[in-house]
Amino acid sequence: MKQFISGFIAALVLIVVGGYAYLALGLAPVATAAPPLPFEKRITSIALNARIDKEAPKASPIPASDAVYAGGAKIYRDHCAVCHGLPGQEQTAIAKGEFPKPPELFKRKGVTDDPAGETYWKVANGIRLTGMPGFSDSLSTEQMWQVTLLLLDRDKLPPAVQTTLQAPLPQ
Repeated sequence: MKQFISGFIAALVLIVVGGYAYLALGLAPVATAAPPLPFEKRITSIALNARIDKEAPKASPIPASDAVYAGGAKIYRDHCAVCHGLPGQEQTAIAKGEFPKPPELFKRKGVTDDPAGETYWKVANGIRLTGMPGFSDSLSTEQMWQVTLLLLDRDKLPPAVQTTLQAPLPQ
């Protein structure tokens, strides 16, 4: 039994020393163009989903309306579009250089199939190690809900809001 415990401890020490050497020798992929570490996406998504399930609000405190969508469109253009894009427009240089790549929220599914509380949580808190900042210190709760509802109903937006979103970003 003593040999087993000694071998187990030696194996743990070897793993720790090997992991440290991997990092200290600059072998870990840290550049945005490098592929993710094995299981990186899986591990981070487990933690993120557990936290969102625990903390995300269950419903929006404000109802969706044309005025809410218009307010959300302005906020989205000012704070989100540089990474997440606008309808019918090319990705920005910033978005192309990020890792992981930010989802283009007006292409493909986006967040329209996510519960509103999940999107709100991501806007408010950000997502660690992704470049997604939390906006709870810079936007009001109402503004974050406006963006959330805009994204949730992106396929049902009134023409005036669609026009606002389709205008090119300033260069």
